[in-house]
Amino acid sequence: MFSFLKDADVDEKEQAQALFEKITASKADTREARSARIRMGLLCRAHLDKTFIDGAQRTAVFFEKMAQATINNTEKPDKPEFSLFQQVKSGDKEIWVYLPEEYAQETFNVGALYQKTEVDAKTAIDRVQQIADQICLYELKLDTPFEVLQFLRDEISGKSADSSPGAGTPPAQSAD
Repeated sequence: MFSFLKDADVDEKEQAQALFEKITASKADTREARSARIRMGLLCRAHLDKTFIDGAQRTAVFFEKMAQATINNTEKPDKPEFSLFQQVKSGDKEIWVYLPEEYAQETFNVGALYQKTEVDAKTAIDRVQQIADQICLYELKLDTPFEVLQFLRDEISGKSADSSPGAGTPPAQSAD
């Protein structure tokens, strides 16, 4: 019934991927090109943050469903999967942002590891920051990478200020 909405999303995702590829392939060093790379860097940062959160949340849901399936002796759920696309707020609207598979998958995996407490917050931040550095420095050719997972950085500095023990959880986000 609403298939035209899905077609619009596919077109927007294709446009998001084409934009990423165009900006990363550009050799131009004009003010306009630098501005486009900075804007793309900000969008990529938002994508990385959302992908990390998505990895943590989908992993939590997966383990809940696994427990229920074990208790009920029913079929086990499929493992959660990452997405190359995230919808992020840009101005007053939501737009699709694309990241290549290697970056999206690794960020999702770090979020899952964090959720399973296999890595602590500092390690998670360091690993996702390495991904952001790679995107900013090598893909977008920016001089300075953007900081990712600010919500987790804030949580760590808040905890160290009041000495609360335990790992935190990412802020709530709707899972599609």
